[in-house]
Amino acid sequence: MPQQHDAALDAWRTLPIKQQPSWPDPDRVADVSKQIAALPPLVFAGEVDNLRDRLARAASGNAFLLQGGDCAETFAGATAEQIRNRIKTVLQMAVVLTYGASMPIVKMGRMAGQFAKPRSSDSETRGDVTLPAYRGDIVNGYDFTEGSRRADPGRLLQGYHTAASTLNLIRAFTQGGFADLREVHSWNKGFASNPANQRYERMASEIDRAIKFMEAAGADFDELKRVEFFTGHEGLLMDYESPMTRYRLANGHSVQHFGAFPLDRGAHA
Repeated sequence: MPQQHDAALDAWRTLPIKQQPSWPDPDRVADVSKQIAALPPLVFAGEVDNLRDRLARAASGNAFLLQGGDCAETFAGATAEQIRNRIKTVLQMAVVLTYGASMPIVKMGRMAGQFAKPRSSDSETRGDVTLPAYRGDIVNGYDFTEGSRRADPGRLLQGYHTAASTLNLIRAFTQGGFADLREVHSWNKGFASNPANQRYERMASEIDRAIKFMEAAGADFDELKRVEFFTGHEGLLMDYESPMTRYRLANGHSVQHFGAFPLDRGAHA
């Protein structure tokens, strides 16, 4: 079934807008956006609903939102090791916060879409050479050459596929035992043993005793082998974000939900 399209989703094109690249071939951009619109959504309705619910709890003071990640992701940085380490860092922090605050922690990585960068100027000058500013891997390259700094619509597709592979790994790590509470705590032991973090050693010991008590009491650790982990990014690049919108039928009505639900505008789940 072809995706529905609402003309209102293109209303942004008639408004003043900043932080968008100067695409050399607008027709090519439009074609790539159509290709992205026809690709499978990166996240699904149920995942988005879960995130909305968790954010509502945080907004009402019944949970704490923890987000961590890079200010701008790179395509080269989307490796299994680096993705795993980012997840590991957020989970380590979440365990300490959960224990210290005694409330649920909504865990969110600034990942799987943070490929665009806002710039204070459209151009960059080095010596006598002025070139377009680097706007993130989803737009152009970092190298200070004319070819690298030319905005390339093909990078929008690369951004989609990189986000898809990142989300695939996130789901595997967080649902396949990597995020087991007992494993996460063992990471914190190493964290607390660092001389710079001695003040956490006492808390780590307390968490260790709590986990041993739960095991002795017969806690179902099978349920603790998996963890909810969401991702979010700035909805900066409209030629990418707009075609990521998807529809679903709910109660007989057409309802929008975002395949990419950025924190500033709407987040990957």
